[in-house]
Amino acid sequence: MDLCESCFLLSAIVLLLGLVWLRFRGLEYVIMHYRWVFVCLFLLPLSVVYDGAMYIRTWLIFKMNSAPKMHDSKVKHVQDQVKAWKADGMKSGMCTARPGWMNISFRRGLYKKTMRNIEVNLIDILNVDTERKIVRVEPLVSMGQITAMLNPLGWTLPVLPELDDLTVGGLIMGVGIETSSHKVGLFQHCCVSYELVLADGSVVKCSKDENPDLFYAVPWSYGTLGFLVSAEIQIVPAKKYVRMEYFPAKSRQKMIERFEQETNKGSGNEFVECLVYSENSGVIMTGNMTEEAEADKINPIGYFWKPWFFKHVEQFLRIGSAVEYIPLRHYYHRHSRSIFWELQDIIPFGNHPLFRYLLGWTVPPKVSLLKLTQGETTKKLYEKHQVIQDMLIPLGKLDEALDVFHKHLKLYPLWLCPFMLYNLPGLVHPAGHQDEMYVDIGAYGAPTAPGFQAVPATKRLEEYVLKVKGFQMLYADTYLSETDFRKMFDHKLYDTMRERLQCHKAFPEIYGKINRNVRD
Repeated sequence: MDLCESCFLLSAIVLLLGLVWLRFRGLEYVIMHYRWVFVCLFLLPLSVVYDGAMYIRTWLIFKMNSAPKMHDSKVKHVQDQVKAWKADGMKSGMCTARPGWMNISFRRGLYKKTMRNIEVNLIDILNVDTERKIVRVEPLVSMGQITAMLNPLGWTLPVLPELDDLTVGGLIMGVGIETSSHKVGLFQHCCVSYELVLADGSVVKCSKDENPDLFYAVPWSYGTLGFLVSAEIQIVPAKKYVRMEYFPAKSRQKMIERFEQETNKGSGNEFVECLVYSENSGVIMTGNMTEEAEADKINPIGYFWKPWFFKHVEQFLRIGSAVEYIPLRHYYHRHSRSIFWELQDIIPFGNHPLFRYLLGWTVPPKVSLLKLTQGETTKKLYEKHQVIQDMLIPLGKLDEALDVFHKHLKLYPLWLCPFMLYNLPGLVHPAGHQDEMYVDIGAYGAPTAPGFQAVPATKRLEEYVLKVKGFQMLYADTYLSETDFRKMFDHKLYDTMRERLQCHKAFPEIYGKINRNVRD
């Protein structure tokens, strides 16, 4: 037997053993537990190249100050496409041409296949006005771009959601939240004005003082009132570090008491969050910006060789309370490297020191590339075994809400982020018609509740949230009936604006874009 025959025989044996193992384990097991092979070999290098190219492009455009000069022509291109849609007889609704796989949501945007796709290629920071304390940006500008641009200038956003790839447009048309939201509200509450292209092809600007009805109707509207082409957002002074305090709690009662205490501490605590690690344990974190730091307590948690943030925090359940100082940009993107804790389900050994030192600089893989490379089988398996949901409930209901999440999901960690919900017009406001403190409960990962089934479990959570006058973030799958959806979200102003702006032929209603059953 020559060398070629030996190699062929060995390859055949390896292939046969692989098929036997695959049959024994099952296709589902292999896809769910060995996707890391494809991610590490292909997606991580691609993600590094993509991020590098985008960073260089953004830096060059801003330095040459070309973005403001190009903005008007890019907006006119959007207008021309809308006017061409009208001239062609308005045969179907419109949506952006941005592929569904490019957004941060794991929801599958099937509606794009049947609608007129409008190119809205607006990805630039237009201007930083330190006198007005405003940054003007286009809708596809990401949080990573904003912190990279603003922080070195000594500025930041009042609410800056932590994942690098979240875009301004997604946070306005959807929702954005951060650990500063207990003081300043949601991302939409930090916006000063919006510029939109409407269904008739015209451009309109809206703010609290100019076209206020449209201004308040835009947040949570998911592109169903017009195409967002720019936004002005407040900026506030930034400092070098965030002084972090960690308070571990080993009982539910103590955890909730401390969380509420730190949330409601008057003028104190610029940042508050809690990671819940089990039914009865969690770590409450508070933060305040500062220029000074104790040298031996500085922790640049964003460096690639550092432990994932949620793993770092978990240790305080064992060692007790602590104080440390995190550089501001590292703090803002503390959950980015591990995509909160979702990456542990894709790369199970990703937090191992050896992986962090050798390949930690390549993570996280781009969520858009993860979506693009999912086959139909992989998509269905993730929908079957994974949950990605954020439910917004009144802070006073937190204790019973945790019971509901434990019963139907038994998924940990959970992310708790308090926020002030202002009594303002629009789709989302407190039921009692006065400002009220709410909390976002974020559930991301593979639930371990006995007999877990994704659709029934999500429906039970939706029923509870509706009962307590809460809200569901709509980036994820929702199974609410249209009647219940309208009970959860106040459509009065929204319906008025759709009628006034003649949106019915141009854009679907929110429910038609986000509800799973309607999309399918």
